[in-house]
Amino acid sequence: MRKLMVVFSACLLFASYLSHAQTKPKVMVMEIKAEIDPRMSRYVNLALDHAESIDADYVIIEMDTYGGVLTDAKDIVDRILDLKTPIWVFINKDAASAGALISIACDSIYMAPGGNIGAATVVEGMGGERAPDKYQSYMRSIMRSTAEQNGRDPRIAEGMVDERVDVDTIKREGTVITFTTDEAIKYGYCEAKVNSLEEIFSRNKVKDYELVYFEISAPEKIIAFFLNPLISGILILVILGGLYFELQTPGVGFPIIASITALILYLVPYYLNGLAENWEIIALFVGIVLILLEVFVIPGFGVAGITGIGLTVGSMVLIMVNNDYFNFSMVPLRDIVIASLAIFGGLSGGVLLLFVGGVRLSQSGVFKRISLTDTQAQSEGYTSNFNTVDLIGKTGTAYTVLRPSGKIMIEDQLYDAFSRGDYIEKGDQVTVTEIEGSTLKVRKLTS
Repeated sequence: MRKLMVVFSACLLFASYLSHAQTKPKVMVMEIKAEIDPRMSRYVNLALDHAESIDADYVIIEMDTYGGVLTDAKDIVDRILDLKTPIWVFINKDAASAGALISIACDSIYMAPGGNIGAATVVEGMGGERAPDKYQSYMRSIMRSTAEQNGRDPRIAEGMVDERVDVDTIKREGTVITFTTDEAIKYGYCEAKVNSLEEIFSRNKVKDYELVYFEISAPEKIIAFFLNPLISGILILVILGGLYFELQTPGVGFPIIASITALILYLVPYYLNGLAENWEIIALFVGIVLILLEVFVIPGFGVAGITGIGLTVGSMVLIMVNNDYFNFSMVPLRDIVIASLAIFGGLSGGVLLLFVGGVRLSQSGVFKRISLTDTQAQSEGYTSNFNTVDLIGKTGTAYTVLRPSGKIMIEDQLYDAFSRGDYIEKGDQVTVTEIEGSTLKVRKLTS
């Protein structure tokens, strides 16, 4: 019986070995061919999660980027360094700034002919000005530690950031390091010059492999689309426009539905991407509630309205930038400027829509079908006169004091009346001169 068990176990182990031996190595390919921003950070996270879920044996990043947001690049680097699967990068053609940092974090670097890696100085603003030293220091530290972790010269990594670093014969003070493919190979920042992914597999003796190209799902594409600041500005415009038109035509329903939908599309992508914190969303809704209270409950316009506008605008900006509560030390000025422009652009467009769109809406056929727009003109026989008896010229008595309005008695009937400005005592004789709506215009009779 024992011999039988040993033979059975041996058969199972052999079958397991054969099954494993017949399994093709699985290689997952992902791309970084755009600006490094929250959308790219989310894409990389999803791609590496997918690589782990399919038990990929290797991951290859095909890269061509000029960089982007430092905080998002740092998140990507941390995710790469935590990955247990070997990860290689194929630079085809550029890996500048944040792209260089991500490349250095990979286990192996391969570059196409004519490729470049380096120029990792942190810049800010729309004009690409050099950021303050605290940003450069932080970037130098990240580049140095990442290079050390993967066995690359940390001084060269620093030299890619700061022009003041002198790296022996490689560079002198006053320039930052940007390597061509051959230079990167010479100084240990590239394993080989290749023309294709197949050459990388051949060099690493990966044969008969299964190639999997990662593509994000349709919902994720939608989320990435709505993370665009321009789209965020348009959504803010729809939110404001929907609220305004719902107030103008209460009960219609469509404008408020459009407004709520736009608010959801604005908040959810930023929340899923980790940018919108719970406290920022709460601040946004508190601001909206304060504005509504100011409009419908509190008379005039004061502290509640101003506070509500401040909270609403401020929280919308904070939702779009990767701040740590109110710590903006690692948030590029460019991101803050873009977020502010998107918010104020949406608000300005909303205000413009209120003035221009409001007039056009009132003249549209749809608006006329859902609201009463007909005018009851006097020329068409309409009148606001509720007195069916012709009282002009009749005389009566002031039932109350007229100062200048009050009541008069004519033929035992009470009527609302007013004088031309004269003060008429109770009991004085009056005569009717005009009828205005339901009120009689009178003058005092003199003896």
